[in-house]
Amino acid sequence: MERIYFDNGSTSFPKAPGVSDAVKSLLDNGAFNINRGGYEEAYAISEQVLETREMLCRMFDFGKPRNVVFTPSITYSLNYLIKGYLKEGDHVLCSSMEHNAVTRPLVQMEKRGVAFESVPCFEDGTMDPKEFEKMIRPETKAVIMSCASNVCGTMLPVKEVGRICHERGIAYIVDTAQIAGTFPISMKECHIDGLTFTGHKSLLGPQGVGGMLISDSLAKETEPLIAGGTGSVSHLEEMPDFMPDRFESGTMNLPGIIGLRAALLYHKGLKEGELARHELELAMRFLRGVEEIKGTRPVGLKTPENRAAIVSVDFVNDDNARVAFELESRYGIMTRVGLHCAPRAHKTLGTYPQGTVRFSFGGGNSLREVDFCLDALKKILEK
Repeated sequence: MERIYFDNGSTSFPKAPGVSDAVKSLLDNGAFNINRGGYEEAYAISEQVLETREMLCRMFDFGKPRNVVFTPSITYSLNYLIKGYLKEGDHVLCSSMEHNAVTRPLVQMEKRGVAFESVPCFEDGTMDPKEFEKMIRPETKAVIMSCASNVCGTMLPVKEVGRICHERGIAYIVDTAQIAGTFPISMKECHIDGLTFTGHKSLLGPQGVGGMLISDSLAKETEPLIAGGTGSVSHLEEMPDFMPDRFESGTMNLPGIIGLRAALLYHKGLKEGELARHELELAMRFLRGVEEIKGTRPVGLKTPENRAAIVSVDFVNDDNARVAFELESRYGIMTRVGLHCAPRAHKTLGTYPQGTVRFSFGGGNSLREVDFCLDALKKILEK
């Protein structure tokens, strides 16, 4: 049976050409620790890590490679910033479309005296920046917001909110999990203080590597959550106050970073917007097709503007889990069913508690696969 992967919102597959070769080469030829070994081989790997920081700076329009911090994932990055920056008495705003990577750390911080509120979004996942602005308080310390919903792909007004934060002197932290590598985002234009990213989704790198690009002011005011050896100023028992060492304790995931470097090199060879155009063509073909099938309710925006290539469907006359199971067991189509670690988003979209079946498209998918899936859905729903 042919296998069709429509779960790129979880992790991309296939990875970029060259990623697995780069990881294997490092492990086979010497995965020497950087900042520790004083020999040529370790220096060569350090150079590749610096190149990776520089490529991420170019991708996100940021001018400080030393302020690119590698972490195990975007979830770690968000936790580092939320728990290291916020203090008792602070107030935070996020959107009602956030992933649990944002809401769960904020709920934990409530127990430490940090208040947070979700700005209500509309039923298609969009947000009115004016409604956001109304909720700002004198004690609002930060705004934390996703670029696009992992449930339905709707993009949030990141640039408009960033302008408001900049005017009000509020720290702005952005989650780029669903767009980094596919859609452009400029830290300068959007006035972003802390941009968090993951390497394994649209960046097409391996799992286990992510990071954050942070301004000098945010770095200075954020307490490192993890402390330990950095290979620098080892005579001190306090953490270094310079970047990136301030936040990069312990042995780094060098295979992940080198794999990410290979993925970024692949992205450099693509035409601008090439990946986004392909993925959105697939998403819109699927969306228009599924709207013609009785018993389906796609959620989110119905047009290609301001959306990522994610389509979530609530099968109103059936059990979503059964449909997902039938797609996989009978037709080899892999999706994700449930609440997608985003219960507030599903409440906003009107799909809580049943959730949806999510179809998320990637560069390795084709129109033929989309059409095959639509035919499979028609047969499954005939019962």
